[in-house]
Amino acid sequence: MAESTIRITDEDRRAGLRRMRFVATGLLVVMAIIYVLTHGRDGVWGYVNAASEAGMVGAFADWFAVTALFRHPLGLKIPHTALVRKRKDDLGASLEQFVTENFLTPAVLRDKFLDAQVVRRLGEWLGRPENAERIVAEAVPFLRRGIERIDEHELRTLVDEVIIPKARKEPLSPVAGHLLERVVEDGSHHGLVDLAVRELHAWLSLHQDQVEDIIRSRAPAWAPAWVNDQVTRRVYQEAVRWARDVKDDPEHKLRRAVDDYLSELGRDLQHDPRTSERFESLKERLLDHPQVSATGVRLGETLRSAILEALDDPNGHLRTRIATELAALGRRVVEDDGLRARLDAWSADTVVGLVSRYGPELTSVISSTIKRWDACEASDKIELHVGRDLQFIRLNGTIVGALVGLVIHTLSQFL
Repeated sequence: MAESTIRITDEDRRAGLRRMRFVATGLLVVMAIIYVLTHGRDGVWGYVNAASEAGMVGAFADWFAVTALFRHPLGLKIPHTALVRKRKDDLGASLEQFVTENFLTPAVLRDKFLDAQVVRRLGEWLGRPENAERIVAEAVPFLRRGIERIDEHELRTLVDEVIIPKARKEPLSPVAGHLLERVVEDGSHHGLVDLAVRELHAWLSLHQDQVEDIIRSRAPAWAPAWVNDQVTRRVYQEAVRWARDVKDDPEHKLRRAVDDYLSELGRDLQHDPRTSERFESLKERLLDHPQVSATGVRLGETLRSAILEALDDPNGHLRTRIATELAALGRRVVEDDGLRARLDAWSADTVVGLVSRYGPELTSVISSTIKRWDACEASDKIELHVGRDLQFIRLNGTIVGALVGLVIHTLSQFL
């Protein structure tokens, strides 16, 4: 497993730092022992002595350099030592500037976001039904809490202070006319017409006496009773036959007349000032009726209860439909290159816009956090993270110093 995937604790870092300090210091001690043992000897040992002497010089120099970053070597307040403690605020500001200028630029963010293919991955994940169901299951408690907070008082406030004033202010005639035209064009009203003519035929068939009484009341008083009875029965039979014809014939003249009337009404609502004025006047009378507010509140409560009940059923139509639509959306994102490209562009623009607006506030956390740190604490934290690697400088300084000392001694012998 790569080191970057393993969580390294501060205790692990502290142990690693101690080990590397021991190794670097141990190599210095080895160089000192070799120097003492070979001091004053000629021949090959002279070369070894020169190498060990230079190795000690390099080890001490690099020890001083590494130590001076975090504290005063040997407690001596030598100028330009304990740099991290003295300049931690400047280091924090420089780190903040570095992150802002090199990682939070629009070009870098956009390229990184698009290279990551976030939209495709999200679509692939969302396209699996179990993941879509999981999203719905996780979202339901939040939806429930949000809907449950809407009580009767809030519904009444919404209806009385938002919906009704908005409906009163906005002219609804053009909207209603446009909607009516679309309904007629699509034939969506045919179901309502079918219901009306079926009910009319059923009512006429079941209320013969009442219908005949209405017709007979309009008969002339001077006509003989048996004539009125015959005419009344005949008119009733024709009315029933007519209602049956309208019910059974989708192309009946009455149906076409209703279509023509509704189409004309839709146009008049949009373009005829008189019709529009009458519609708005009717709207005002309806909105002034006190029952409108109560009805709106009851409708809201009914809708609220129905949604809560549907959300409580894990296998209900609402939750199943939401999960199905989410999964279908995920599959479409994966399969539709055009849609995915638009979502990628929109998402990248959103990320870039958010970071451009709030990036400075995010990166300011770096400098503000470091500024709040105690100087010694900041120095210890930084040393804990990078000190182990810095000990290799001491090792390299010792080895390189020894090699350079050996080369210099060799050249001295030849000269």
